[in-house]
This record gives sequence, C-alpha cells and structure tokens, in this order.
Amino acid sequence: MRKFIIAALIFATVLVPVVAETATVDNPEKIEVLILPKFENGEMGGDFPGEAQYYYENYLAGGEEYEIQGGYPGHKLYVKDGVALYVTGMGKVNASMSATAVLLDPRFDFSDAYIISTGCGGTATEYTVMGDVFIMSACIDYDLGHHADPREMTMESETTWFHDGSYDDASYKLLNQDLVAAVYEMVKDTEIATTERTRNFMAAAFPGAEWAVRDPEVLLGTTVTGDNYWKGVYDEANARLMTETYNAPDPYAMSEMEDAAIAVALDRLGMLDRYIVIRDSVNMDVFMNGANPEYLWAGVEDSLASENSVESADIFATAMENNYKVGSIVVDAILDGTL
Repeated sequence: MRKFIIAALIFATVLVPVVAETATVDNPEKIEVLILPKFENGEMGGDFPGEAQYYYENYLAGGEEYEIQGGYPGHKLYVKDGVALYVTGMGKVNASMSATAVLLDPRFDFSDAYIISTGCGGTATEYTVMGDVFIMSACIDYDLGHHADPREMTMESETTWFHDGSYDDASYKLLNQDLVAAVYEMVKDTEIATTERTRNFMAAAFPGAEWAVRDPEVLLGTTVTGDNYWKGVYDEANARLMTETYNAPDPYAMSEMEDAAIAVALDRLGMLDRYIVIRDSVNMDVFMNGANPEYLWAGVEDSLASENSVESADIFATAMENNYKVGSIVVDAILDGTL
C-alpha cells in the first residue's frame, strides 16, 4: 500500500507540470504585435539605450518573461498586454532563427500579429543623413548573387555584383505595399532630432552638400541585408545596382544585417503581409572624415554607441529615440485597431 501511495504521489508530481503546459498550449496567449530589435546595450532598461530599450521600458516593463526553445542563448521573450518583444541577436542566421522560434512557440497566438523589425544601420549618401528613420518597402539580400574580387575583374567597373535569378525567391522580398503606405502616412510628419556634433560631422564629410546637413526625416526606402558589415563607395554602388535590378519601389536607403532574412522566414510562415521594418541611421555606408578600412577595423576600437565615435559622432542615442518616436505611433495604432 505504501509503495502504491508513493507511486501515486510521483505520478501526480509529474502530471501537474504536464497538465499545466497542455493548458497553456490549448489556450495560447494572443499577441497583437511582435517587436524584433537585434541587440541591446547593457540592461533592458535604465541605462544607455540600444535598439530594444525604449520599446521595453514603455510597453514591456513589468510583464511576463519566457524562455524560447531554439532562440538566442540567454535572451527572453517579453510579453505584456498583447505586445511581445524579443532581441534576436545580430546577423541573418540569428535573426531568422530567433524570429522562427518565437513565432512557432505554441504558447502564443501570432495568427493576426504584426511583426516589426526595428534597429539601426548605415545609410546611403545623397538620400539620407544620420538620424533619419525609414519605413522600408522592400528587402534585398546583399550576399545572394555573385560577388567578384575587383582585382580579378577584366573590365573596369564601379560594381562587382552580378545578379543570379535562381536566388530571386530568397534574395528579394517586396513588402505589403498597402501596409507600407498606411504606416508611412501616419508617421511621415513625426518630428525627429539630430545633434549639433552630428550635423558638423556630416558637413565636414561632405563639404558644401546641402543634403548632408538637412534635418533628419522619416523616409521610405529599400534596405539591403548583408552578414558582411561592409562600407565604402564601391559596395554602396553594388547596393544601388541591386535595388535597380530588382526594380524596388523606393531608393536604396540602408545597409543592415537582418531584415531580408526575417522576411524570408515570415514568407514561409505566411506572415510576410504583416511585416513592418522601421530602421534608423546611426552612420553612413561610406568612409568619412579620414577613416579607412585599416584604421577603422584594425587600428581603433570604436563603438557606434560612443559619444565620440569615428563613424557615428554622437547620434546613436538620439537615433534610438527617433526610432521609438516613429515606432510607438505604429505600435499604438496596432493596439487601438486603427492600423
């Protein structure tokens, strides 16, 4: 009899978490918007901001935290009042794996959720300035196709990328143009800021260029995603060529490392029509003010988040706030049903 009681207690102990887990899966929590920043500086709140902090502090603080199987090591899904946020990790593999792991978690219902990819990146000369915020209308994978080493080119050319149509299904994703238009319409007049140091930094880099010292704006654009953190006029020319080759609806605006990969994952999950990309500029995609590859990547230790960055001047924190000013309008519109 005693053995039976002990066995029954052991069975009950095992059964309780199983039943609880089944109940959670049977009644998944409804998510209205999933926010996907790529990294955070330090803590999720209360210190120097990264891509997640303003969103976390204003929408997720005090909410629930969940471990995600298959997600980025050590990162958690934050959930509160229909809003979820997950820091994906940087690069295409991390971002697509993290997004997929979150969206397939049976504890949550993403069937009607909007997915917002948010973060920073480097942006195109003549069209952008540091501090701008972009609503992207298309995503291109920089790495798919063929890239030649210029030392092996037999003809002089500004570009070294060659299109390969066999990659097109993964290399170019046109986003939902009706959604892009609706989002842009509601945020296009948002007042965003710059700093005096950043304006002087841009003026020194592009002497006499009126575009370089304008106030930051909210713009439409095409983003080019590459695992390679490239920089320079020749790679910028490649990005422009890609944008023209795929006949993207808006100019090449930004280089970053995740958005096209997330778009591929969402397309396979049937969620691409609810994908929104909001990015801010924290540096330009060319070398500026005396910086060069050897100096920037082998000679100095520089953080884009530094107040004295050789790439970003002091725009980083201001750009993060600009992104949040724009993104919060979109999140609020999703939550109140006006989007």
